[in-house]
Amino acid sequence: MATVRKRTWKTASGEEKTGWFVDYVDQHGVRGRKQFTTKRFADAFRVDIESKIQNGIFRADANKVLFGEVAIDFLEHCEGRRDRKERMTEKMFRVYEGHIKNYICPDPKRHENKRRPPRLISFDPGHGLAATKVGQLTQGGVCAFRDRLRNAGVSVITTRKIISTVQGILKFAIAQDIIVINVAQDVRVIGRRDEGAKKIIPPSKAAMRALLEVADKDFRVRLLVASATAVRAGEFHALRWKHFDLEQGEVIVETRVDAFGNEDTTKTAAGIRTIPIGQVVVMTLKEWKLRTSFKKDNDLVFPNSSGTFEDHDNMVKREFEPLFPKAAKRHAEDPKKIPKVARFNWHALRHFGISTWIEAGMLPKTIQTFAGHSSLQVTMDRYGHLFKSDDHRKVMDDIAKRLFS
Repeated sequence: MATVRKRTWKTASGEEKTGWFVDYVDQHGVRGRKQFTTKRFADAFRVDIESKIQNGIFRADANKVLFGEVAIDFLEHCEGRRDRKERMTEKMFRVYEGHIKNYICPDPKRHENKRRPPRLISFDPGHGLAATKVGQLTQGGVCAFRDRLRNAGVSVITTRKIISTVQGILKFAIAQDIIVINVAQDVRVIGRRDEGAKKIIPPSKAAMRALLEVADKDFRVRLLVASATAVRAGEFHALRWKHFDLEQGEVIVETRVDAFGNEDTTKTAAGIRTIPIGQVVVMTLKEWKLRTSFKKDNDLVFPNSSGTFEDHDNMVKREFEPLFPKAAKRHAEDPKKIPKVARFNWHALRHFGISTWIEAGMLPKTIQTFAGHSSLQVTMDRYGHLFKSDDHRKVMDDIAKRLFS
């Protein structure tokens, strides 16, 4: 299996040196040798490699390949999947690329002569994993990398996503027969109790009415549909007239478009769903269909001026964000009648829509279906605190009376 032997030799300058060598034969009959400065290190390696060979998990190449090299091969693999449209969107590819080149294998020249993303945390290239031999990476090494990320100021949520990318790279290395075990699989990122997902506070009905009142006639349709259906931004911009049944009062959500204009199916299988819409929304859409130049079944309901996908960021900057100063001006003119509106982002329209379903008394499972959540747990984790009602208070009152009366 493996043997340890001592060797002494003289260098060209006449200096005498001593080393300890471990000779081994792997499970495929391939011979190998590794040198150590002390017998203790050599013995430890012998025990480790004999165990790996015996269990069939030793890979000789794993100790020659750098993690950075595997990460680049992983990116090329993802790029190919993206080009073939094999469940790899442009956005997902860019996320992987950012994790790898900003943190896992930091490239200090990546943002030279470019505008640095405002949320990007500076990370020392020496703190990444690029120079680590993939076969020598341990769970402790991944945990140490995780801690370096957190010490640099990377948030809990982002650190979790980066570690998930490390897991993906190692899974790719397993598929390439470079390693056998994914040492990052069980690494967890635990933050303070006040970190992580924040409690969702949807906009109030008064705030929504204030925005609808200051929006122009055409943009009001967008606000109404987005808040009533609670669809995600990518799903909203991919809606076509064929997805609406205005007689039955429902919309089918089955596609989405990303920030790069690539259309695809919804994020998950649960994302494909049918959502009922009220008569006010139906009448508004019928009126909009009469006004718009794009009314064929396959036309986008809310396109740009040329009939193609509207750029979400441009729409938000040009039409959505200016509504708040307008609402603030109306409030200043009549603060007693016009409510003050706190700023919120476009995604809050989705929260608003879901909150109205909860307020209306829909069952959690129904809300999960209409929202397109992958599981009921996702729905309850995000919106469980909104399922409060007088019924709950009455139940608690009855319990208290039986206990203490």
